[in-house]
Parts: sequence; structure tokens; C-alpha cells
Amino acid sequence: MTPVTGRIPVLDVRPRVRDGELPAKAVTGEHLDITATVFREGHGVVAADVVLRGPEGAPAQRVPMTLVDPDADRWSATVIPGTEGLWTFRVEAWADPLATWRQDAALKIEAGVDTELTLREGALLHERAAHGENDITDRYRREDVRAATAALRDPLSPPSARLAAVTNPRVTAALGRYALRELVTSSRPLALRVERRRALVGSWYELFPRSEGAVVESGAPPVGGTLRTAAGRLPAVAAMGFDVVYLPPVHPIGATHRKGPDNALVAGPDDVGSPWAIGSWQGGHDTVHPGLGTLDDFRYFVGTARGLGLEVAIDFALQCSPDHPWVTGHPEWFHHRVDGTVAYAENPPKTYEDIHPLDFDTDFEGLYAEALRVLRHWMAQGVRIFRVDNPHTKPVHFWERLISEVNATDPDVVFLAEAFTRRAMVHALAQAGFQQSYTYFTWKNTKRELTEYLPELTRDSADFLRPNLFVNTPDILHAYLQHGGRPAFEVRAVLAATAAPSWGVYAGYELCENTPLTEGTEDYLDSEKYQLRPRDWARAEAEGRTIAPLITLLNRLRRTRPALQELRNLRLQHTDNDQVLAYSKHLELPQGGTDVVLVVVNLDPHRAQEATVTCDLAALGLPGDGTLKLRDELTGAAYAWGESTYVRLDPAHQVAHVLTTEEAS
Repeated sequence: MTPVTGRIPVLDVRPRVRDGELPAKAVTGEHLDITATVFREGHGVVAADVVLRGPEGAPAQRVPMTLVDPDADRWSATVIPGTEGLWTFRVEAWADPLATWRQDAALKIEAGVDTELTLREGALLHERAAHGENDITDRYRREDVRAATAALRDPLSPPSARLAAVTNPRVTAALGRYALRELVTSSRPLALRVERRRALVGSWYELFPRSEGAVVESGAPPVGGTLRTAAGRLPAVAAMGFDVVYLPPVHPIGATHRKGPDNALVAGPDDVGSPWAIGSWQGGHDTVHPGLGTLDDFRYFVGTARGLGLEVAIDFALQCSPDHPWVTGHPEWFHHRVDGTVAYAENPPKTYEDIHPLDFDTDFEGLYAEALRVLRHWMAQGVRIFRVDNPHTKPVHFWERLISEVNATDPDVVFLAEAFTRRAMVHALAQAGFQQSYTYFTWKNTKRELTEYLPELTRDSADFLRPNLFVNTPDILHAYLQHGGRPAFEVRAVLAATAAPSWGVYAGYELCENTPLTEGTEDYLDSEKYQLRPRDWARAEAEGRTIAPLITLLNRLRRTRPALQELRNLRLQHTDNDQVLAYSKHLELPQGGTDVVLVVVNLDPHRAQEATVTCDLAALGLPGDGTLKLRDELTGAAYAWGESTYVRLDPAHQVAHVLTTEEAS
């Protein structure tokens, strides 16, 4: 049997997805920890590096690793990939005979054991190091090592002095880390796909164009907004600090089985229907709904957004109304029931009579080619982000192939998976190529739920899944928001905006819209999915019925605090109250210094809560015996915190502290 372990064992290298079968994920500028278990037999000293190679044959980078857990022999190094593309990395380990000698010599000389023999061995090692088996190219540095070697051979000098001559900082600095390397062993290369930063970092705002500028008056037919009127909302979205404006489907809507207000089975002549019932005699997935305008109007919307620093994401929903041209043109693309009718979509007990799902097992290649064509059509209009509706109802290998083919020519295109489903499927879709994923965050509201789920997102699945923490969607109005009032909306905004690099809101969140269709459901009353919902933004602002200032502040912090732009750096901190959650995000900055954000949230939207927050200061890179000078970014107040600090948060006034370090003393 051929051994699988190298001379120096290098085990459990991470990040690793499916045992290296798939690349791990990162974005440009992201701080990525690469870890491995490295050790050897006996007590000889080992060392290790990460060898990182960029795309297209770029020179390898060698990053020193540090022993971070001696008990587990766990080593770590932080790498920061600078360009997009497919990278590889491996861990290279070796025995360090000089470091081993220094370790042993200190013990032997102090004990008077084999003193002369030990010093002779050291002289030979340093002589080897000075004669070119390393990277010592500077003549003066080489002379420092030679002089130390001569000192080791000086019989007139005490052993302790001879040892000191080669262990002083000048000599060890001259030798560097690569003085002598023996038994060099390398792990197998692992892949790392590096994508643009929007794949990880972004603030999303969802709006229905038909509601922006709409006119709904009693006794008159409603008049829907257009892409042009919706563009008038974009300056306010940009002013709140959002990066991405996301539009539900903008295509023609079917008339057959069109849903009425609040999902009524029968629609009136003026009812607009659900935009997810895609397709009519006016066109399908490559067409703009005539009520919204034309393709030129869509390009105008995209251009206006781009001018404000916003990217446009659109819905890619592979489903059809009964009136879609595909239904008659490609009947083989649909499921048929035993009576010959085309099956409509179901999620028992819910039924969606206005939507037909697709059958990927009859003409896979035909469906694939059409889906690719539709994507490239909208990419040509300036769309670089697609929010994919219900990807878990389509084969995983379909997405793996489709995303791979798109990203091969257009690596900047980002796909967000809207998959509220089993964890295995969510993970499989992320591994298949989706750059971002919706999560279960909307349903995680208690301290126990959050302390279990946030580490899963930021640690356990972070090598392949990038979460986007939407606080609400047109489909999801959680009971916490229904019954918690304005403080509940503030709490969830703080959590989503600070816990992960990407978060999102659906329009109306800033107005704290929280009226359900019926008690016990998560559906909105007067749901925008089925009817126009114009909002008087100016009046709401004048009357103070908006949390837009808080959202704006949170998005500003996300742009100015680098720690909030990282996924893997969230650490829970201890509190002694089940209604108070605390966590930190900390980042060692390349230019020096540390960015630390400490978040303390009262999860109870109804009552004031008190707690003692105990922080692991060492884990934050801060002195454990000092006082932290902190600034609350939500109020501007200054605080002095110790390792354990009392807090009181009253939701009537302030639901959270978002604290940043000024300095540590």
C-alpha cells in the first residue's frame, strides 16, 4: 500500500469544499484564513507556508503560517486575493533544523549536557545556512551569520555566550524563515474561485416598478407606474446607501387564472395580477410588460441607476402563465396530468393556478438553450445580477452548467438563489455556483436561534455559501414584525446589516408596514404581489413614520467599517440575559491597526432589558487588562468598557449599541 501521508503530515487543509472536488469561494480584497494541521514525529520544530497562485500562471505568493492552536497542531495564515479568477493554494511544511537546534541547545547548555557536541552541531548548521542554502543575498547579513558561526567554535568563550551569539535578533533576522528547510512536504493544490466584491458585499432594495408613480383612486381604474416613474424613486434608494435595486419580473403577465387582490382566485378587469405569472400574447421572458414601458425604458432605468451608483438586479423566474408563448410553442417543456392538461404549480396546501412549472426531463437541451438565451438578452441590457426564483424546484446540475457557462464569458454576473428549502438543497445550490443565497434568517428571531444560526452562516458553510440576510420579502412578513412595531423593524435591520456583508429589504420596510392578511399568516394585507401599492414617501418622512435614517446610517457604517464587509469574522460575545445578543466583528487591517465593531441588541421589542456583556478581548486583538474607549455609532455617545460591562437598552429609545473602538488603553 502506498502511503498517503507525506513525510511531514499536512492534514485537513481548509477551506475545502467536497474534499477539494469544488473550489472554495472568496472575493477580491477578502481576508481569507487558510488553515491546516501540521506536525511531525518527536519534538522537532516544523514550519509552514501557504503557497498561493493566482489565475493565468501568475507568480506564486508565499504567506507564512502561524501556529494558532498548539494542542491541535493547527496552523493558520490570512491571504487576501487581489484579482478575480480561479486560484489555487497549497500548504507547504518542512522541518526546521535551526529552530530545532536552538530549542534543544538552550535546554542542553543550561543543563550542561553534551555542551561541546551541541555547539559543534550548531556551527555546522549555521555554516550551511551561510553558504547559500537560503535566501541570504545581502553580504552584510551573510557576514553576521558567519561571525556567529565562528563564535560557536570559540573554545575560550563560555557556552552560554556562544549560544547567545547565534540567538540574538540580528542573526535570527539575517537567517529569516528559510535558512534551512528539510523534509519539505506539500499538500495537494486546492482551488479557490475569486469573484468581484458584489458577490459578497451589498445592500439590496426590492421595489415593484408598477407601484412607483401609480395612481389608485376610488371610483376610477387604477393607473400603474412605469419604469420611468420608478426611476424617480432611485435617488432616494441611493441616498439610503443601497448598492443594488432589485426588480421582480418585468415581463407581460398572463390573463388566464390571473389572481385578484390578496391572492383571490378571480380577478376583476382592472386587476394587475402577479408578475410571477410570466407571459401572455404580448411576449414572454425576453419582453417588457407594455404597462411598464419598452426595452428602451428598461435601459433608461438601468442607466439612471448606474449613474447613482446602483446596480440593477432582476428576477429570473423559470415558470410560465398559461398564456406564455412557450406553452403552445413547446408543450414538451411542461408537466401534463393524466387528463392531458398542463399542471399548475403547487406547494401543498398552496396552489398557484396562474403558474405552470417546467419539466426539465423531456427536452433538457432545448430548455437549457432558451434559458441561456434569455439570460444573455438581459445581460445585453446592462443587467449583471439575477435573483433566481425558486431554484430548488429545478435540477441542481442545470444551474451548475448554466452559471458556469455564463461566468466563463462574464465572470462579473452574480446569481442570488431564492431557495427557502431544505438545508441540503440550499448548500448544493451554493456549491453549484450561486454567488449568494437567501437564508432562514427571517425566521431566526430568538437569542437561541440566532446564536445557533449565525455561526453556521459565518463559519460552517462560509467556504461555499454567501448569505444575503433579507429582513422581509413580498412573501414573508414574520410574526416578530407583525407584533413588534417599529422597534422590531429596527432590531432586525441592525442584525441583518451588521451580521453579514449582504442584506436586503423589500420596499415598505422603512415604513414599518406590518399588517398581515390574517392572523397566523406571513402574507401582507393588500399584498403588492397582486395589486398596486403606491406609497406617499414624502408624507411618511414629514410625519416621522420612517426608519430610513437608521437604514442610511447602517449602510454608511457598512461602507466605512471594513470589519462589516467580511463574512467569517463574526464572534458571539457572552451576555447573561436571553433577550440580549452581543457579537463582534474584528479585522486586522493591512495598513496596520484593527477595525472592531461590537454589536449589542435588545431582542425584546416591547420592554427594556438589562445585561452584563462579557467580551473576549484577546479574540478581538485588544488588551485584556485595559479599558476600551468606544463610540456608539447610532447615537454618537462615548463609553469606556471593560471586559464585563452593564448595558440597558429600552426599545422605546434605542434597540441596540453599534460600538466601534477609538483606542484601547
